[in-house]
Amino acid sequence: MPKMLRCMMLAVVLTVFAATVVHARDLQGRLGIGYNSQFSNATVANGTPGLSLKYAFTKDIGFEGIGGVSTASPLNLVTAVKFFKNIFYETNLNFYFMLGGGIVAAGSTGFEFQTGFGSEFFIPGIESLGLSMELGASIGNATGSFLVKTIGVSFINAGMHFYF
Repeated sequence: MPKMLRCMMLAVVLTVFAATVVHARDLQGRLGIGYNSQFSNATVANGTPGLSLKYAFTKDIGFEGIGGVSTASPLNLVTAVKFFKNIFYETNLNFYFMLGGGIVAAGSTGFEFQTGFGSEFFIPGIESLGLSMELGASIGNATGSFLVKTIGVSFINAGMHFYF
């Protein structure tokens, strides 16, 4: 295993264990309404983002439900869920592990699973608006054949949420 890869893996492990000693943007009990367009249905012709509801059960654990549809031909839809575990905190940023999956139709209907890391950041003075970026891997068959791919999405695709 290359030395650089070992160093990166060690940094991730140390980040996970260090998460308990710093403070976070606490979203516990807050509901975020916004969008998510990182599932594969959003990148095809007539693609559509999903509307999403994001809720933090605790300071560390969150959930997101995603749903979107376009009745254009061919049909385009997404119904998905994502789970989040915060692992590193800063005043205006939460770094998290995410795991999600759903049913996606983009010409043909299939499934898609995603996993990886992300961050949700908040602009000082606009504390109720969260902007997300994520990276990781995706596995699915929405294109009609089995596909494994890496993902890296900015806040334009990973989502924006306004928290109440």
